[in-house]
Amino acid sequence: MAADLTRTRQLHDLGQRLWVDNISRDMLETGTLARYIAELSVTGLTSNPTIFEHAIGKGGRYDDDIARLMREGLTCEATFFALALADLKAAARLFRPVFDATDGLDGWVSLEVSPLLADSAAQTIQAAAKLHAAADCPNLFIKIPGTAAGADAIEESIFGGVPVNVTLLFSREHYLAAADAYMRGIERRLAAGLSLRVASVASLFVSRWDVAVNSDISPPLHNRLGIAVALRTYRAYRELLASPRWRKLAEAGARPQRLLWASTGTKDPTAPDTLYVDALAAPDTINTIPEKTLLAFAEHGQVGAAMASNGGDAEAVLDAFQREGVDADALAARLQREGADAFTDSWHALLAGIDSKRRLFANGGQ
Repeated sequence: MAADLTRTRQLHDLGQRLWVDNISRDMLETGTLARYIAELSVTGLTSNPTIFEHAIGKGGRYDDDIARLMREGLTCEATFFALALADLKAAARLFRPVFDATDGLDGWVSLEVSPLLADSAAQTIQAAAKLHAAADCPNLFIKIPGTAAGADAIEESIFGGVPVNVTLLFSREHYLAAADAYMRGIERRLAAGLSLRVASVASLFVSRWDVAVNSDISPPLHNRLGIAVALRTYRAYRELLASPRWRKLAEAGARPQRLLWASTGTKDPTAPDTLYVDALAAPDTINTIPEKTLLAFAEHGQVGAAMASNGGDAEAVLDAFQREGVDADALAARLQREGADAFTDSWHALLAGIDSKRRLFANGGQ
């Protein structure tokens, strides 16, 4: 395990935090998550509807609770949130020592609002506040998609004191819109004399860029678009943190909305399985990675130089993609829509799976 500790600890010492992009009752009950925290420098966890669809749909670990909640008269959606909150609060307890030791900077878990609300700011605001209150957990983020409607929901939720993980960001422009919404919420809190310690992260999805274009571009550019977009976004992140607008908030006590790399499992079987972890090592960021990628990185990942804060060769690489017909702005919009649709599909499948189990229990099945 010495090599494992070295690789993941190197990223931690560089200033990047590793979060695991998964949760299940099995991870909690077998001590797997506790081992990741103790042995692999994992300091947080994220979830989404697809992750919970897989966790709840497989096996029978949730069956007793589903049957109990059915007897209590909860809807399928309310049943899901009760199950999810139970798991995430258990995970949050494991991360609580990290949360306390870092004064609330790290040690977070995340729960997403219903993806059906992605186009309604008002409903998202209401749902985020309700989930935050129901969780009653200081180290739980509410995930809000970074859509056009999401920007208003992010601002209002931050102003209301709800910690937010902004999800489904695919470009520098998406990130900057999310960051602006976060700062507007903090600025309103400053004007109102409220505490500025409302945490947030902004999650940029990386690997889906390469999945979308690899079949249409020349081999030398394969698996380079997502990293180029990340580099461009990292430069914008560093510039924002140096801006007068942010420095004013920081001097008043606000903490940065940290940039988080999401979708960092390698999808191309011909590419290194730690491609995006190796390439995205950067101070003051988070990388939330699937378990498989975490274990692969611990075994044979490479920690090289930190990402260039000036964006490195990002613009040259993006120009090369443009010459091959890739419209990055249009593709970012498409990827965000497809990501929202995928979460919606998982949400419907998740609720259908819970309903199927409830029907079985109602008919006396096991």
